[in-house]
Amino acid sequence: MNRISRRQFHLASLSAAAALATTRLTADDAPAEPIIDIHQHTNYWQRDTEQTIAHQRAMGVTQTILLPAGTDVERASTGGGKWNGLGGVGAGGNESVLVMARQHPKVYYHGANEVTDLPTARSEIAKYLEQGAIIIGEQKFAVECDSAESQLLYALAAEYKVPILLHFQHGTYNRGFERLHKMLEKFPQTNFIGHAQTWWANIDKNHTDQTVLYPKGKVTPGGLTDRYLADYPNMFADMSAGSGLNALLRDEEHTRGFLDRHQDKILYGSDCADAEGSGPKCQGAQTIAAIRKLSPSKAVERKILYENSKRLFAGKL
Repeated sequence: MNRISRRQFHLASLSAAAALATTRLTADDAPAEPIIDIHQHTNYWQRDTEQTIAHQRAMGVTQTILLPAGTDVERASTGGGKWNGLGGVGAGGNESVLVMARQHPKVYYHGANEVTDLPTARSEIAKYLEQGAIIIGEQKFAVECDSAESQLLYALAAEYKVPILLHFQHGTYNRGFERLHKMLEKFPQTNFIGHAQTWWANIDKNHTDQTVLYPKGKVTPGGLTDRYLADYPNMFADMSAGSGLNALLRDEEHTRGFLDRHQDKILYGSDCADAEGSGPKCQGAQTIAAIRKLSPSKAVERKILYENSKRLFAGKL
């Protein structure tokens, strides 16, 4: 008789749970040290629901916020092709994340999103905030970060008391990173979460070539990102994606100090598209490992992996 391992049995159980709409995941078997992932997507790079559930469990994540894409629109920058702000990878939209969150309450939560400069953006996002979305984003669209359309959404976030997550990528998404401070000052009741290449490149005071999106080497403290986190109580950092992992690993000595001085502002997110949830192919798992290795204390590690998100989403997670 062939015996299956406990892990194989667990993954088989997850497959059955994902296949049955009436089956719900619970946190009853949660690890002793829970992890909140604030940045994940449905249908990401064709990863299905079953794979997403197994991926999050393999990473040790106990609660996940699912961020939807926006409406497919025609944009000249894509050569006339369909574009929803997530690089054409087919991540699920508002309905997709809503359905998964409702099927697995207290384990999965959902955000609300829309292409920033569509006339219906505010009403579309508000529709899903009314249905329980706990964050606006991921805002990854070709606008200026201080555009009039963006400001409507910053005000909406304050109205509904939810954070807004912005993908900063020089020359492409949420342009004008150097002007973000004006928005932080204009909307003090809005909690902003920074993410992606330009956000993480600018931990370095000497990062002058903004076209370099994944800089390497030593970091000098005092970059724009460093200052935004230090100077504005409504600014937070999403540690996800390859850009976040690069920022952690490029200068480990700097990282320890950075995690220490911003220990109340950094949130764990994965934003990875693999199906493994562990090992060298899973950037999200690597980020968790780096946070555990480089946090100056166990208390700081727990803040980044769990407590900061629990506090920022107070009453919602």
